[in-house]
Amino acid sequence: MAGGLEEAEKIRQAHPDVVNATIHAAAVFGDDSAVAACLAADPASAAVRGGPRGWDPLTYLCFSRYLRIDRARSGAFVRAATRLLDAGASASTGFYEKAHSPNPEFESVLYGAAGVAHDAALTRLLLERGADPNDGEVTYHAPEGWDPDVIAALVESGRLNGASLATMLLRKHDWHDEPGVRYLLAHGADPNGQTVWGLTPLQQAVRRDNAATIVEALLAHGADPTRRMQPRAAHGRDDVDALAVAAWRSRADLLALFEYAGAPIPADGVPGFLVACARGDEAAARALLAANPDVSPACRVSGGEWLALAAGNGNVAALRCLLAIGVPIGAIWAEGDGYFGISPATTALHVAAWRAQHDAVRYLLGQAAPVHATDGAGFTPLQLAVRACTISYWRERRQPTSIAALLDAGAIASRVVVPTGYDEADRLLIDARGPSAPNAER
Repeated sequence: MAGGLEEAEKIRQAHPDVVNATIHAAAVFGDDSAVAACLAADPASAAVRGGPRGWDPLTYLCFSRYLRIDRARSGAFVRAATRLLDAGASASTGFYEKAHSPNPEFESVLYGAAGVAHDAALTRLLLERGADPNDGEVTYHAPEGWDPDVIAALVESGRLNGASLATMLLRKHDWHDEPGVRYLLAHGADPNGQTVWGLTPLQQAVRRDNAATIVEALLAHGADPTRRMQPRAAHGRDDVDALAVAAWRSRADLLALFEYAGAPIPADGVPGFLVACARGDEAAARALLAANPDVSPACRVSGGEWLALAAGNGNVAALRCLLAIGVPIGAIWAEGDGYFGISPATTALHVAAWRAQHDAVRYLLGQAAPVHATDGAGFTPLQLAVRACTISYWRERRQPTSIAALLDAGAIASRVVVPTGYDEADRLLIDARGPSAPNAER
């Protein structure tokens, strides 16, 4: 399922007749004519299990790498699938993934079509033939990406239940897909719907640092920022509702939206302290630090994370406030965040550089942030700033501003391999180290 077509093409080229050898091979290659010939020879073969995985032909077809990768062949796959279904294959077939933990999990052909290949035409065919869209794997994986067609096929089937719609909406926040979010909201997805992760879509939107416009759309459809997370999602911290998560992540813009919507903004304890910091209100932060015995220990434990989150969201006012009340400029965020590609043992400057928050990078450098420090993966802020220009998700912020600022602050250019894949970065790095300097080790 995963991987490319290289090995399959080697086999096909070395053995051209392999496509016609069995109906299972014909299904993998999506060869409509070969499937038709196999069915003509043996009509009962439409549902016979066989081949290296012991699957039926429709399962091989729906999980074929050719279906996923070679989009031009979608029509042939749909025609072949139609023949199989007409001959008696079940649209509810699939296989059990034994490697799934803790127990084997059923992987339906609809999951293959909608969640792996993201093929809208095949998805519609299977739905028309009775496939159940309320399959956890389908609704979890189909929203991955920005193509709206598969989501539309599932929604337009009219058979998604509320839990499935909530799951799809939550997953769209993992992709920051505003059109996808708006589409699902318009078709009945509940922004307060409880999911199996103990999170509502609104809570996930805030956890994933979605844009304010996305959160505003959720609020317009009745999202409740005071609804509390289930214990398994809250991790024992103060981020038990969307308000507290927004404060924890220095999202002053979201706090303003929640306040405008009538939600009570925390004013006491650690949540109130974080609200004050997010808003850059140093006086209020100092008052809460002095008055509440829980705030100072929380700063010692979580100050590095708070500083890094403020940097990652470009909240310079929050950075200024946190530093003013005593969080060290080089404080470490021990855990990091795998979702954002943030390594463990990272600093605020690393996070700002990686998330291309250029104003935050310049501010932190002005406060003598450690420019040569490495994170848990061994990267310096400069290396991360270069990677942000070449492989990061936040493409709209790709520019050499942070690279130039880090080089001006003394970052070592020779630690970055040139060419980087980003011409402006290459020019800055070569100018900084000299054209004859040796390249970094790969």
